[in-house]
Amino acid sequence: MAEITASLVKDLREKTGAGMMDCKKALNETQGDLEAAIDWLRKKGLAAAAKKAGRVAAEGLVGVASTGTVGAAVEVNAETDFVARNETFQAYVSKVTELALAGNGDAEALKAVAFPGTGRTVAEELTHLVATIGENMNLRRAAKLSVTDGVVATYVHNALVAGLGKIGVLVALESTGDKAKLAELGKQLAMHIAAARPEALDIADVDTSALDRERAVLSEQARASGKPEEIIAKMVEGRIRKYYEEVVLLEQVYVIDGETKVRKVIENAAKAVGAPVKLTGFVRFVLGEGIEKEASDFAAEVASMAR
Repeated sequence: MAEITASLVKDLREKTGAGMMDCKKALNETQGDLEAAIDWLRKKGLAAAAKKAGRVAAEGLVGVASTGTVGAAVEVNAETDFVARNETFQAYVSKVTELALAGNGDAEALKAVAFPGTGRTVAEELTHLVATIGENMNLRRAAKLSVTDGVVATYVHNALVAGLGKIGVLVALESTGDKAKLAELGKQLAMHIAAARPEALDIADVDTSALDRERAVLSEQARASGKPEEIIAKMVEGRIRKYYEEVVLLEQVYVIDGETKVRKVIENAAKAVGAPVKLTGFVRFVLGEGIEKEASDFAAEVASMAR
């Protein structure tokens, strides 16, 4: 057996692009035989996956699922929209979303869960897909909502297949009332959330740093008017209220009727549901949000290849 040195591991990494720990394992499994270790990594799909790992993956699918009082959402990214239409990829995202229902909303913990029927974990199955489909992929995030008594409703905007699309929403409603009517309300609220893009549930949940930044900008804008400080203060507070109406779910105007605040919609729903209703949380996943996509100049790329 050849000695497994740092230099040997480095050589294997350079030849395959696989991670250091995977290279060490491959060399141990093959008694230090470099060529056999390359084959071992290729068979595991690790060499192919590692070579693609640095490529931007901002497409893919958002998945949502619920079962009564529990709901979960996941985002799995790929490099192109074409992969989102791949049935194998869709089946993977659907199964991972189902597995997320039993989890705690932590994506890293979800990656370690056994993927049914494969002998692999969720993360290992994704590595296998990378090698099979040929694109970089990433289980980016997961979330879970639950209620004691009520429903967690789901909505997918422009669903590609059931439960999968580019925008996924969960809404948690706590109530002892009629569950069918509660679920109907939840779906309508989820549709509102998909369209209105709230950032917080209630005013108390607004990020303080975002609020301070908004207040500073509004103050400077108001001072430019040359009005006295006491008038400026009133102007700023008025604009802050307007800011809340834009980013706070319960303060937003309900897109379904265009006039009632969401807070009042929930209060009014108690009569139809047969009991008070409380909106305890929401999740809104938009595919690829926050991922910096590479801007490419196709003509320049072709010209460069020609040269």
